[in-house]
Amino acid sequence: MSAPAPSTARERRRWTRYLVNERAEARVYRELAQRRSGEERAILLALAEAEGRHEQHWLTILGGEPASLPRASFRTRALGWMAGRFGSIFVLALAQNAEDRSPYDDDPHATPAMRADEKVHREVVRGLAARGRRHLSGTFRAAVFGANDGLVSNLALVMGIGATGAPPQLVLFSGIAGLLAGALSMGAGEFVSVQSQRELLAATEPGSDAAEVLPDLDLDANELALVYRSRGLTEVAAQERARQALEHARAAASDRPLSYRHRADATETHEVIGDAWRAALSSFLFFASGAVIPVLPWIFGLSGPAAVVVALVLVGIALMLTGAMVGLLSGTSPLMRGLRQLSIGFGAAAVTYVLGLLFDVTMGG
Repeated sequence: MSAPAPSTARERRRWTRYLVNERAEARVYRELAQRRSGEERAILLALAEAEGRHEQHWLTILGGEPASLPRASFRTRALGWMAGRFGSIFVLALAQNAEDRSPYDDDPHATPAMRADEKVHREVVRGLAARGRRHLSGTFRAAVFGANDGLVSNLALVMGIGATGAPPQLVLFSGIAGLLAGALSMGAGEFVSVQSQRELLAATEPGSDAAEVLPDLDLDANELALVYRSRGLTEVAAQERARQALEHARAAASDRPLSYRHRADATETHEVIGDAWRAALSSFLFFASGAVIPVLPWIFGLSGPAAVVVALVLVGIALMLTGAMVGLLSGTSPLMRGLRQLSIGFGAAAVTYVLGLLFDVTMGG
């Protein structure tokens, strides 16, 4: 090992932080790899190996293992804790956020290869996280937006009714009625939306009937090229695509029959959209679970300003959590997404509350 380069105490502290964070990140990827198999496992282990190379770089600059090491950053330690217990899409999304903020871009002691590694790692983790997002997209979208709509709409409803000076029993009844009406509407709407998407895709998917007769087509006439031209390819591209399809069909060189590939592609597309009944049930349940939160203070007998304050606190926490969850899975800042959800929800509640006050004044006058 080469002798350490002359350095300041501040630089050595920074390098030591890099060292412990690289070690912690390598552990995260190894923990995730233990919960994966096949290609994903190999990719995660390769990422851990790359972090090990970075660790060795900082050890070389430091001249060996430092006498004392600081703790890894809170974000990295949180990633490690979650990876050891969940190993889910949330951990990969957090890891993507971590890779998005590489400290090596402005550090002259990091090698160009390390900076390049970090940028590549960002895309690798983004790709791994995208696999999980595709499986979650349909049902998860219905769940998150259902819960958020329930929170915002029912908070606005009970705030508006409460501001008119209505009795607590009327506020409670209005909240429960809003919960049921909204949940049923969301469930029905989600079912129609998802089912319509699936039916639309089914109508536009390439048929598999022609695949059965490919070996019998005249290679010179090549009617198959017309199929590809009808799907938007140019004449030259369609001819080339048709030629390859015929060769595969006749030589049995493809791994799977074309008809099977069509079915597999259609199935994968439908999985991304989600199941209509599952999406409807998720939307109904999550809207109801969100809509019940603003009503809880009145359910437990509170009324007046106390009920309003408790409702605002409970809904505020829930809005921050749903916003942060969307931020995590989309690879953006959980805090900013949470604050955005909070501002939208409280803004809607403020509008209805003011309208309720004006209505009360008008009626009172």
